[in-house]
This record gives sequence, structure tokens and C-alpha cells, in this order.
Amino acid sequence: MMSRPVIVTCAVTGSIHTPSMSPYLPVTPQEIADQAIEAAEAGAAILHLHARDPASGAPSADPALFRAIVERIRARSDAVLNLSTGGSSRMTLDQRLAAARLIEPEMCSLNMGSMNFGLFPLADRYAWKHDWEHDFLKATRSVIFRNSFDDIEAILGDLGVARGARFELECYDVGHLQTVAFYLKQGLLKPPVFIQFVLGVLGGIDAAPEQLMHMKATADRLLGADYQFSVLAAGRQQMPLGTMGVILGGNVRVGLEDNLSIARGELATSNAVQVRKIRRIIEELGHRLATPDEVRAQLGLKGAAGGNAGDDQP
Repeated sequence: MMSRPVIVTCAVTGSIHTPSMSPYLPVTPQEIADQAIEAAEAGAAILHLHARDPASGAPSADPALFRAIVERIRARSDAVLNLSTGGSSRMTLDQRLAAARLIEPEMCSLNMGSMNFGLFPLADRYAWKHDWEHDFLKATRSVIFRNSFDDIEAILGDLGVARGARFELECYDVGHLQTVAFYLKQGLLKPPVFIQFVLGVLGGIDAAPEQLMHMKATADRLLGADYQFSVLAAGRQQMPLGTMGVILGGNVRVGLEDNLSIARGELATSNAVQVRKIRRIIEELGHRLATPDEVRAQLGLKGAAGGNAGDDQP
């Protein structure tokens, strides 16, 4: 395979893991921004961003927290900023979209369907620092992570058509790829779309090489040349299946949102150490990392100047 630029996304903190699980999980806007900038300096071209309550570490949809994170990163990095519209299963759609509506980033994430999103097996594995952690994880036994067709269309119209964002389309199973194909035909999505194959979440497709091949074959059949893909494998399959995705011609996502470790039994001390590891693998395979400007050109992004971080920073 000829050398090519590979897009590395870093998902910096997410809403899955909780502070008790790792002392290295960033929580405050300053911590999240610092780790994001370090990840960008290590080679991540896209930074996938969530916010957390600075005191408790709980997932937060507060636009002021997102704005504080974005302002800090933009002052020191030209990385593509990708704001979550997933938030957590306990947030309403309006809460999940509030920050992206304010900031108008060039990219947003978009889950391509409702699903069971099971974090409850983690609930009894740790000694908790905060009361909310155990209950938050346990609740995923009975709470559906919602993104109905109405929700998807609202996000595509509000953030895409009206505000010019492009999307990291998070597909947790093959049915989500059918939804991507449907909205391409409807014209609410424009090619090239950027698909994130998400493997290893309880309730979605499992993290196995056969499943990655199945997702890619399905996307090839449904989407043809209208897409690029990236691989997000949860937990210990992060690096093996990310590497496989690169070999198959795709891109890769790493970060503490998806995996707290750098090796079996060893916590990652930062997001950047995961970026450096996948960078070594990509370069050993004969490729290089895409720059933020190459990502903007490949995915048709409006550019960082097209956003709005607001006038005041908390």
C-alpha cells in the first residue's frame, strides 16, 4: 500500500469513564484543554471534546464549560475541534446541542441511532470518590441512549445545514450504516461522509476483527466511494483494531474516552501517550499522520475561522 496521510482523532475525556477509574482522566476545562493540546502536538489532527463538571467530574452539557475548553485550545492549536452531540444518555437533545449551537464548530459527532449503551458492568468494580458515579453507571441498565430519526434530522438541520458543521458519524452497528445511506440519498448528508466504526460497547457490535470487516464491507456496499472511515475500538482492542483499520485503508481514533490503558494492566498517563503509540504504528506501516489542514481539505470542513467561541471566557 502506498504511503498516505492517516487521520488520528483523539477523544479526550468523554462521558463513559469516571474520575475514580483513573487519576489521569481530565476533568476541568484547563485539564481537558491541556491534554487536548498535548495530543494535538503528538499528532492528533481532530480533537473530540466533551465537558465535565469541574468539581465532581460528572458529564456536563454546560456551554460555558465547552467554551472555556475551546478558547484554551484555539489559542494554542490549529487542530480540528469536534464537539460531542452525544453528551450522555441522561441529557435531553437541547442540552446535548447547546454548546455546538453556541460555538458552531467545524465538526460535531452524531450517533446514527438509538441503542442500549451498557456501562453497568463497571458499576461494582471500583471504590467510588463521588456518589454520582455508581448510580450513573447502574442507570445504563434501564436507560436507552436515544437518537431517533427525528433527533438525527434535527441535528443535521440545526448544526449541518444551518451552521455548516460536518460530522463524525458514529456507527455502533451495521443498522446505523443503513441510516447514513438513507440520509445521503435524502440529501441531508453530503459526501464525503466521515464514518466512525464504534466497536466494543455493550449493546452495539463487538470488538472483533470479523466485525470490523463486516462493518467495512457493509459500508462499501451501501456508500461506495462517498465515505472515509475511522476505527474506534473500546478498551483493550483500541490499538489492535485501530491498527487493522489503518491497514484496511482507514483512519483511527484513540483517547481516554475509549480506553484508559496504554498496555494490559497499565493506565495511560495522558491522551498523548496513546496518540504517540498509534503514531509509531502508523509510521512503521509506512504512512504518516494527516495534518489539520489536510483533514479540512479531505472532509470539506468550513475551517476554524467559521466557528464562534463566544465573547467571554469563564
